[in-house]
Amino acid sequence: MRIPQTPPKLEELMAEAAETGRMMQLFTLMREAKTPRHYLHWDKIRRHPTPEGINHREWWMMQKLSRLEALKPIGLRDLSGKPFQFAIAGLVMEELHQIDLGAGGLVSIPEPITNPQTRDRYLVRSLMEEAITSSQLEGAVTTRKVAKEMIRSGRKPRDNSEQMILNNYATMERIRDLKSSALTPELVFQIHRLVTEKTLDHPTAAGRFRAPNERRAVGDDFGQVYHDPPPAEELEERMVAMCAFANGKTPGYFVHPAVRAMIIHFWLAYDHPFVAGNGRTARALFYWAMLHHGYRLFEFVSISNILRKAPSKYCRSFLHTETDDNDLTYFLIAQTKVIRRAVRGFHGYIERKTAELRDAEARMRVLELFNHRQVEMIRNALKHPGQHYTFESHRKSHQVAYQTARTDVLDLAGRGVLEKRKQGKQMVFFAPADLTIRLKKLEKQSGL
Repeated sequence: MRIPQTPPKLEELMAEAAETGRMMQLFTLMREAKTPRHYLHWDKIRRHPTPEGINHREWWMMQKLSRLEALKPIGLRDLSGKPFQFAIAGLVMEELHQIDLGAGGLVSIPEPITNPQTRDRYLVRSLMEEAITSSQLEGAVTTRKVAKEMIRSGRKPRDNSEQMILNNYATMERIRDLKSSALTPELVFQIHRLVTEKTLDHPTAAGRFRAPNERRAVGDDFGQVYHDPPPAEELEERMVAMCAFANGKTPGYFVHPAVRAMIIHFWLAYDHPFVAGNGRTARALFYWAMLHHGYRLFEFVSISNILRKAPSKYCRSFLHTETDDNDLTYFLIAQTKVIRRAVRGFHGYIERKTAELRDAEARMRVLELFNHRQVEMIRNALKHPGQHYTFESHRKSHQVAYQTARTDVLDLAGRGVLEKRKQGKQMVFFAPADLTIRLKKLEKQSGL
């Protein structure tokens, strides 16, 4: 990926405007101009047609001057000690409002999520989605089908990719338990250990800062360096500062909770305190922060699913921030869009599944004979003839006791809905190809 061009310095641009005698004219144009809707980086502005009568450098100077008053510093600093800063641009304000509506209070939580009978099914689905896509962002190579089969069946990972996914799944489960806790360096280390278990070349690197002699530069396989993180000697102090920010102790002004969560995401990724697993840990901390501040729907929403579809945009939001005076606004704009898409996607998924279930129930009265967990298994089996299930996979899908799962599955097998076979010492149940015929027959026998 190409690194964005670093913008010209504001001081240089103002000196040029003063030298040409255009300073007052440009200030007048700036006052009369409408506030731009888009918060563009120099790398984009230099390629756009300019407003009439000004060149690209003058246009950029006007943009930078108009942004100065709104920018606020935080405790994160770059290698030279210069603070990172952000502004709540119009685009961010609009997206934050929609995030609050779509992921905040009880009124925004869909009924299947508040219903204890169906909540756990959607929770497991979202945990798996985030675990898989977050790992794929970091290079894990496997299919959703294989990954979900591994998690549901409880089998051991076969390779490093599957281990990454299983680790992420365990981490997301743990984040739910930690959401009420304050963030501490020890908690960050705990999350990092969960994320990286059995995936590091040197297992002792889990849950500790990278050492001074360990690689820290972030780049590609062709030698291109995108980011040079702070030296190892600064990491302890920097993490203490990050935790203070995460816990609301800094700065001395109000920061919207979702903005705080996004900045924590950036902060951990920027400091890059670990040998590996920084991206996954950063996204896990984002989830901790969102849940910590009451965004309950983020137990069910996957941002990595959106990020994976456009990884270059994700990387570019970091690079735009670093190349333009540590302006975090670029990252915030990109991430608020990602969050909104993820929230909309989840609401859409709930609506589709609810409609499918209503349609299935309307057409198949036989479903009245089964509990909600069995109905979900039947629906899955109808879509996937030949799919196999175990007591453990059913238990994990609905987070119920083993005996409850065993009773559900054996009942389905006893009624002919599933076929029972033995594989080694394990009992496995299959979705028969003629399931629709079997269900109609069972419906007739039951007099429904």
